Amino acid sequence: MGYFDLTGRSALVTGAGAGGGIGAAVAAALADAGAAVLVTDINADAASEVAERIRANGGKADSCALDVSDRAAADAAAGQAAGLGGGALHILVNNAGVTSPAMFPKLTDETFRLTFDIHVMGTFHCTQAALPHMPTDGTGRVINVTSAAGLTGTLGQVNYSAAKAGLIGFTKSLARELASKNIMVNALAPLAATPMTETIRTNEKFAANMMNRIPLKRWAGPEEVAGAFVFMASDAASYITGQVLPVDGGMVM
Repeated sequence: MGYFDLTGRSALVTGAGAGGGIGAAVAAALADAGAAVLVTDINADAASEVAERIRANGGKADSCALDVSDRAAADAAAGQAAGLGGGALHILVNNAGVTSPAMFPKLTDETFRLTFDIHVMGTFHCTQAALPHMPTDGTGRVINVTSAAGLTGTLGQVNYSAAKAGLIGFTKSLARELASKNIMVNALAPLAATPMTETIRTNEKFAANMMNRIPLKRWAGPEEVAGAFVFMASDAASYITGQVLPVDGGMVM
């Protein structure tokens, strides 16, 4: 189990507020593995609730409001997270996201730009802010959250798919740059029952189509995909960089 022990390391997770999303589950899982976690969300109260829950379970956590489209806010959050790790920020999970589904003719400039501002520019801001605090001893990790939408495309989500595909290119290019500094950069493409997937799960037609695409024929809970993030953050993934790991019941294989 020592491979997965994150004791003494710090982590920053974006989009991790309460509400049943993947980010909150990832923050809790990292804390369970021993990391001190800065829980961030655009909603300060939602982030605080998750941090309080982690502390109640014996973990180490703090929280702050973070709009990832705001570079100054990203810098402040990275500094706060590094404070949890004795001046070092070991793990960054770029999870914050939005979705504005619409068929292509109905997409607007506003919804297209918003999707990119959060997913792509937000990841850019937070990663640039985190890197000056990241150690080069092999414990530094950048974990980006992409999606099957970025790998295969999704009907009615050209904006979301394009942004998530952009994160894959971001991940692979940055992994090449940071390999010389012994910092690993990877992406996960999870699929879980969250508020973001509620429209798909509750629409009879969309739900049936999705089940036809998932070999395991079920949705995962957020906690079920969180373990993959612990793996990528841990010493067990010390020789993995520039990869995209689908955690989606076999939908992408």
